[in-house]
Amino acid sequence: MCGIWALFGSDECLSVQCLSAMKIAHRGPDAFRFENVNGFTNCCFGFHRLAVVDQLYGMQPIRVKKFPYLWLCYNGEIYNFKQLQKQFGFEFQTLVDGEVILHLYNRGGIEQTASMLDGVFAFILLDTANRKVFLARDTYGVRPLFKVLTDDGFLGVCSEAKGLINLKHSTSLCPKVEPFLPGHYEVLDLKPSGKVASVELVKFHSYKDEPLHVACDTVETLPSGFDLETVKSNIRILFENAVRKRLMAHRRIGCLLSGGLDSSLVAAVLLKLMKEININYPLQTFAIGMENSPDLLAARKVAAHIGSEHHEVIFNSEEGIQAIEEVIFSLETYDITTIRASIGMYLVSKYIRKKTDSVVIFSGEGSDELTQGYIYFHKAPSPEEAAEESERLLKELYLFDVLRADRTTAAHGLELRVPFLDHRFTSYYLSLPAELRIPKNGIEKYLLRQSFEDTNLLPKEILWRPKEAFSDGIASVKKSWFSILQDYIDQQVDDLLLEKAVEKYPFNPPKTKESYYYRQIFEKHYSGQSSWLPHYWMPRWVKATDPSARTLKHYKSAAQE
Repeated sequence: MCGIWALFGSDECLSVQCLSAMKIAHRGPDAFRFENVNGFTNCCFGFHRLAVVDQLYGMQPIRVKKFPYLWLCYNGEIYNFKQLQKQFGFEFQTLVDGEVILHLYNRGGIEQTASMLDGVFAFILLDTANRKVFLARDTYGVRPLFKVLTDDGFLGVCSEAKGLINLKHSTSLCPKVEPFLPGHYEVLDLKPSGKVASVELVKFHSYKDEPLHVACDTVETLPSGFDLETVKSNIRILFENAVRKRLMAHRRIGCLLSGGLDSSLVAAVLLKLMKEININYPLQTFAIGMENSPDLLAARKVAAHIGSEHHEVIFNSEEGIQAIEEVIFSLETYDITTIRASIGMYLVSKYIRKKTDSVVIFSGEGSDELTQGYIYFHKAPSPEEAAEESERLLKELYLFDVLRADRTTAAHGLELRVPFLDHRFTSYYLSLPAELRIPKNGIEKYLLRQSFEDTNLLPKEILWRPKEAFSDGIASVKKSWFSILQDYIDQQVDDLLLEKAVEKYPFNPPKTKESYYYRQIFEKHYSGQSSWLPHYWMPRWVKATDPSARTLKHYKSAAQE
């Protein structure tokens, strides 16, 4: 994990522009480099490093003797770089996983490069010999990327939007900053003036398609067919493989643990594999909640069962409320459920950074979208419509849960790893018949639970624990976190302000005091950028006015059971 930033064709002094690069310093607390491009005085790269792989040669932009005309700035991890090196006979100059991008590009161009990378990434690749700039982002947008491109060819690229919004440019008072689409690469021509012109934007991978890099995966061909035992075995094999490949790190590994199914499965498989490869330190797991919250109690059970070194972070409503503004600044969104869920994750990440030496943090993001884990999936009219909704959620992950997971951890210089979003695991799961993937017997994620039933990885009551929304599970059973937030905000926002919300915020107008409060804070930091969020996250097939699971009839808290 790190922060990348680049400008091409800047009219303003680069020493002034580079102050914007410092807005993402939190993403790479270990080192910083600012480098001009030879022959293009108005083009430059900025890089904030979190050293996780190759402590010696990991600074960027990466340049190697073999390709002096290539410059690479990337944020991410390429899990199959050694397999690609072996398959194509690449001679590496460093131990950096991203170096493989240079070799792949030299061998087969940008299309093959993006398609063959098994990992999470956002990169800027400059080819001065052919006068091209390439941008690319992984399938689910696990690693963030924003860009600004003006009509006269000034290009700015950054891991977070906050590194671009204050850039100066002669022809535009406020250039439009927008997220770069996941699963795409863009080709731009580099003119002698340093300005660029977009040539094409190409979707290189659809999450339903088996990725090209399967050809050099460590797991060979799986048994075909959809009989239940085969499917369950394949799910276990691919999920374990997803966790195993993510063990690539020279820094200490930890795991977020809410006590829900997803994070518990990740933690259990992670600890099992760490033992197998003789990692000689205990796995630290981290839970956050208010005193006696459901998540804390469930996480305690899981930690005791798997034998992790468990840490509990207890916070009160005042601490959560005080964090709202810095959380919204980190997130760059005003989505209601994203902000609610981010507060706990932000506070636990802050604890990890200050109190421990864990840096590479595993988490369970992506499972709810992939395996139909949200409560409202019980209301899906048909298995086919449930499958379509699952795909829509995966496509929009970069706007919601993946955004939350990246920004809350990156704000504290941690690197997130999300095995549920492994390309091969997700493409296999999505290839299964729609009726296999729906909730059964009133239980969501039934197939995933079933697949691990006979493994003893988790206690039965955790494996079959019903879904808790993260923003609710961290609170007490008596009063949910969203109720606490709403009670506080009711005192902060006047009724009259809410009545005039549509006039003040015509795009995605706030309909509650809570959403109005978040929007005010967002506009304070990112005025006029409301289009970054196309729509609020809300459940489907139910008449919901609030995104919280606790407002849905299907939901049962421990207090009601």
